[in-house]
Amino acid sequence: MRLNHLLRSLRRSPMFAVVTLIALAIGIGANTAIFSVLDGVLLKPLPYPRAEQLISIDHAAPGVNLQHTGAAPFLYYTYREQNRTLQDAGMWQADSLAVTGTAEPQQVDGIDVTQGVLPILGVQPFLGRLFTQADDAPGAPATVILSYAWWQTRFGGDRSAIGRTIVADGQPREIIGVLPERFRFLDRKPALFTPMQLDRAKTRLGNFSYQALARLKPGVTLAQANADAARLIPVAIGNFPPFPGYSSKMFSEARLAPNFVPLKQEMVGDVAGVLWILMATIGIVLVIACANVANLLLVRTEGRQQELAIRAALGAGWGRIARELFAESVMLAVLGGALGLGLAYGAVRWLIALAPANLPRLEEISIDTPVLLFTLAASLLAGLLFGAIPVLKYAGPRLAATLRAGGRTLSYSKERHRARSTLVVVQVALAMLLLIGSGLMIRTFRTLRHVPPGFTNPEEIETLRIYIPDAQVKESAEAIRMEQNILDKIAALPGVQSVGLSTTVPMDGNGWHDPIFAGDHVYSESQLPPLRLYRFLSPGLLKTMGNTLVAGRDFTWTDIYGKRPVAMISENLARELWHDPGKAIGRRIRENLKSPWREIVGVVGDERDDGVNQKAPTIAYWPLMMDDFSGNKSFAARGVAILVRSKRTGSSGFVQDIGQAIWSVNPDLPLANVRTLRTVYDKSLARTSFALVMLAIAGAMALLLGVVGIYGVISYSVSQRTREIGIRMALGSPQKDVTRLFLWHGLRLSALGVACGLAGAVASTRLMSSLLFQVSPLDPLTYAGVSCGLVAAAALASYLPALRATGIDPVEALRAE
Repeated sequence: MRLNHLLRSLRRSPMFAVVTLIALAIGIGANTAIFSVLDGVLLKPLPYPRAEQLISIDHAAPGVNLQHTGAAPFLYYTYREQNRTLQDAGMWQADSLAVTGTAEPQQVDGIDVTQGVLPILGVQPFLGRLFTQADDAPGAPATVILSYAWWQTRFGGDRSAIGRTIVADGQPREIIGVLPERFRFLDRKPALFTPMQLDRAKTRLGNFSYQALARLKPGVTLAQANADAARLIPVAIGNFPPFPGYSSKMFSEARLAPNFVPLKQEMVGDVAGVLWILMATIGIVLVIACANVANLLLVRTEGRQQELAIRAALGAGWGRIARELFAESVMLAVLGGALGLGLAYGAVRWLIALAPANLPRLEEISIDTPVLLFTLAASLLAGLLFGAIPVLKYAGPRLAATLRAGGRTLSYSKERHRARSTLVVVQVALAMLLLIGSGLMIRTFRTLRHVPPGFTNPEEIETLRIYIPDAQVKESAEAIRMEQNILDKIAALPGVQSVGLSTTVPMDGNGWHDPIFAGDHVYSESQLPPLRLYRFLSPGLLKTMGNTLVAGRDFTWTDIYGKRPVAMISENLARELWHDPGKAIGRRIRENLKSPWREIVGVVGDERDDGVNQKAPTIAYWPLMMDDFSGNKSFAARGVAILVRSKRTGSSGFVQDIGQAIWSVNPDLPLANVRTLRTVYDKSLARTSFALVMLAIAGAMALLLGVVGIYGVISYSVSQRTREIGIRMALGSPQKDVTRLFLWHGLRLSALGVACGLAGAVASTRLMSSLLFQVSPLDPLTYAGVSCGLVAAAALASYLPALRATGIDPVEALRAE
């Protein structure tokens, strides 16, 4: 009955119902949407048995200023064989495999794993079996496990696929298993899993190019596992030999230390801070919405004072009236929450479709039971919050005095208006807080956009990867010649300006890091120089990227085929070692103490690699083919990225033309990671873009609700002061004075709210420091711009009802009294 009564009451006040439900739907729906993201990404356990026991194995090397080195085979073997705290440990590495021999060649994502990785995650195969120790032994017959999705796509769900053979990177592999449909390997979607087949007898110190995970023994803490690993690191360094040109003492001086963390923490990364900031931000929007609804309820309840007073006189106690008022507000909140749930569902679907690059565990984000319970709790809390103000204001003992005084006491009073004005000040202050946060993110985004990345016009550069396996082309020189032929074919395509090869695409998150020894610097046997980014490239790559040669010359194909001992370095590395890029030309570098010296022939402009918000790395550039490099008697870059500069970039026809050019040289080479460099560049800004969009939406909602609050208060003030306005105008007061009266009222409220918001922003925006780039949390330009904009919006919201006041007929106003 009470719900029917509320619905009838809302039908009698349709404008009140619409405004109230919209405000609540916005506030509660936004909170529900963000909570669903927070729950899916941070709060839900990983979808593995006893997920709390899973850890990620990482290491730090403070001796060479490295916070994260990853995992290495010599540590993996030591941990497996001698640890006291782990049930098992496993290593894995992302891979990309060319599948040929069945229809068109296809490049697919893969994961190379040691035998224990999948059992550690607790997965049971849907078909077949998992890898055994025999599968992972060096020289064992090649096997492969398929993901459920790729099995469905490639084999149509045919169970007879088990035992059949596919050709991956030119090597036949027997299919031994299919994983379950719902299995996810961390936050990746590989098609194939292959055994790593490491040879313990050939394992040496170093080679930190892997990732690893483990499962703790029952009852073991993370601190105990880290302590146990710290005990084993010196043992590992003493049990394995170093690579030629290095020494065991170098690894001791690097001060390797374990950095084991929960696997979920490793997956989530630094997005946790962003999500908690967004949750707090959207919570503020809900508070603003509650203040807005409380203001509307104050007006509505004030109009019912006579009714409430009569009920009190007939024996209804304060508690009963308060309960009924609370019941109405809670029911309003629940209805608003139901509408908000619909908005949240749409927002979550949109977010998943958008798939922000930096947001992990997207598959876990949904409107499920915890989210529904959160929505209900938020609705009830909001109802109690905005319902408490009219209850405290009008459901008390003064109802009897209201009845004795009659209707004239229902006219304008400073006390009643003060409550509504206070709520407006709160709304403006909170809106100010959110708008400053949005402004700081906008300033950060603009600053990032103006950071030179080391390349130009990325929207004109098409990138894709190819890999020439040994099984197809055995000789290194022939593989490089095939790559050059592919470049020549692509260069001949209409609209192509230039083309080049590189082992990595800037900002794609891949890279090879190793030390560099400079010829005129003295290194002790135990001194390991800082790690540098290695990049292998072809002639013409710098022109394609739009990068510059600061000094010297580019590589030539004669350098590559003649295997000349040459190299190039980045400008910042040249300045670090020789203080002047020009002085680096003719100097020599090498990758270890046993390898041959290589002459620096060029210095390349600095290029960002880990996002434009990070310093440009120091880079060593090497030719695509060399002798005696990093322990390899003959080295050739067989997996390369092709970068093509053209005005046709991004069109499907252009990509098809590139594919035909590649397949005219080798029809068994699939194309992988086809995308423009602009896509890669934008992905590097994903965290900032996501935070910017979310904060901008929150700021816009807060501004809208704040302006509506000011408009409502001034409009109500005009309606309550109709008689006063009539008297003023009857006595000859100019219309502009009447307008100014209400305009100044609105500006005073907004100015007070802005002042409070500024104080709150100074205290709270420091929490955003991790999201900002070259922008102070106290940036004066942002604070001034937001303050002026908010006051201008408040002035407009005040001016409209103030202007309406001048249209009041004095005679009609006085006659109405």
